[in-house]
Amino acid sequence: MTREDSLREIQEAKAAGNRSLASLKRAQKVLNSAGNWGLVDLFGGGFLTGMMKHSKLSEANQLMEQARLEIYNFQRELKDVNVPGNFGVNISDFLVFADFFFDGMIADWMVQSKIGEAKMQVNEAIERIEGILNDLNNWQRQIGGK
Repeated sequence: MTREDSLREIQEAKAAGNRSLASLKRAQKVLNSAGNWGLVDLFGGGFLTGMMKHSKLSEANQLMEQARLEIYNFQRELKDVNVPGNFGVNISDFLVFADFFFDGMIADWMVQSKIGEAKMQVNEAIERIEGILNDLNNWQRQIGGK
């Protein structure tokens, strides 16, 4: 592989990584909001609070699915530059279902716990992608790119 090919592959990987990072940060923001609504729901929120929480969870699920697609593309691009990457995020549909229909303290607590787990996974994925992007930047500088 020529220097120019390597630089092009690094640029493509960085672009895919930045798209992944942006998707994850959008999901992170909505998960934080869902977590806040979940706390209100856990400590006495009513029907509207539950609806807001589930709206945020639904939005977070959509954003996390988009992030998964972006991460998949990032992983494909990383293979071109021989950098490994493997991580994912998920929210359990059953727990959202259980919370909505059985609106009790245990179900609320389980959903809040799953929101916390999803937030941790998103944060870890963000850190890993930022680290890989930093490595790509360093590698690009080493081979003479900008």
